[in-house]
Amino acid sequence: MTFKPVFLSLAALLAAAPVHAQSSTEGAIDANRLNESVRILASDEFEGRGPATAGEEKTVEWLSQEFAAMGLEPGGEDGSWVQTVRLSRTRQDGPAVITAQAGDWTRTLERGPEVLVSSDRPVSHVTVADAPIVFVGYGADAAEQGWDDFKDVDLTGKIMMVLVNDPDFEAAEGDDAFGRFGGRAMTFYGRWTYKFAEAARQGAAGVLVVHETAGAGYPWSTLENSALAPKLDIVRADPNAERAPFQGWIQRDRAAELLGRAGLDYDTLKQAAKQADFRPVELSGVTLSVDFGQVADQVVSRNVLGRITGSERPDETVIYSAHWDAYGIGKPAPDGDVIYNGAVDNATGVAAVVELAHAFAEGPKPKRSVVFAAWTAEEAGLLGATWYAAHPLYPLETTVANINVDSFLPGPAEPEIVVIGYG
Repeated sequence: MTFKPVFLSLAALLAAAPVHAQSSTEGAIDANRLNESVRILASDEFEGRGPATAGEEKTVEWLSQEFAAMGLEPGGEDGSWVQTVRLSRTRQDGPAVITAQAGDWTRTLERGPEVLVSSDRPVSHVTVADAPIVFVGYGADAAEQGWDDFKDVDLTGKIMMVLVNDPDFEAAEGDDAFGRFGGRAMTFYGRWTYKFAEAARQGAAGVLVVHETAGAGYPWSTLENSALAPKLDIVRADPNAERAPFQGWIQRDRAAELLGRAGLDYDTLKQAAKQADFRPVELSGVTLSVDFGQVADQVVSRNVLGRITGSERPDETVIYSAHWDAYGIGKPAPDGDVIYNGAVDNATGVAAVVELAHAFAEGPKPKRSVVFAAWTAEEAGLLGATWYAAHPLYPLETTVANINVDSFLPGPAEPEIVVIGYG
């Protein structure tokens, strides 16, 4: 039998499950045990659960021990609890010089407060000199939505300036984009990971995503605080073809300033980008130069997987998953704390998957095989899940669904279920 996989993200996955706050009943969710899992994973002892750090070692060991203690089968490679994920790592090495120029006007942009740049190419130095800048709207090429922000405009050797989120994120009734991409719910076209990859496909010399808190879903400080942490990517056969020379973010006001130097208005262009006939707009006479060093190497991280073999359809698989990584150790907070514990994002999700594993292990055996997976390096761009999709341990053709849990937010429960796939 052939299945069309369905991938779900459930913010309220456990809301309908029976909860026993004081003791664990067969096949039931134990709220106290779930909370204790969050406390452990988000403790300083786990050092923010950064991939390829001591925090990863603690996390992988804890998950493997939890799965073993509840009687799951190892679901990883060669009878182990893990799947090896090969990652390319780059780290800042010295300052970055980022200079915009328009005629006699020159503006040096400060790395950190104004702009953030890095590279996923495994090189020690990145230099882009006097490259033209092109505003590409939301940078979406979505044939199934009848949407193309690029219109065959040649971006080779140019820098893409692109808006965060989807074309319909702030679209109103009457805009062509209205309702095309799911409204306020961000699709893959709205993610920075897609925009970075699209820049490479377009042959761009670099890409800067314009940061606005509403569209990004987090403030600039979230990006700046994690900027010193190593950047990760999966090891690619041809990274120069799949990654632009540099990528990053620019503050909204700085983007507006650059557009203004070309006689363009940010808000006017943003509104134009909500229409299907939008075409890329070059910032006439404005160029950007970027120069920075980095240290590049390769590291190994791990997905962690446990499994229960199905009683009637063992070759069919349902996956419950969450990413185990957070931001590790980064820029000190005002109180001097350097550990980004990742309690909500995503110790809560991992704890939920562990608790579901307990419920399945303690209850009747499922008819289909069930895999409980904790992915690595989601914060770096869904890398652990991407690696698994490219190197599946269980055939994708017979994987009925992947139910992914991300960030149980504190406060009133909301029914947030996003279905992605063919149904």
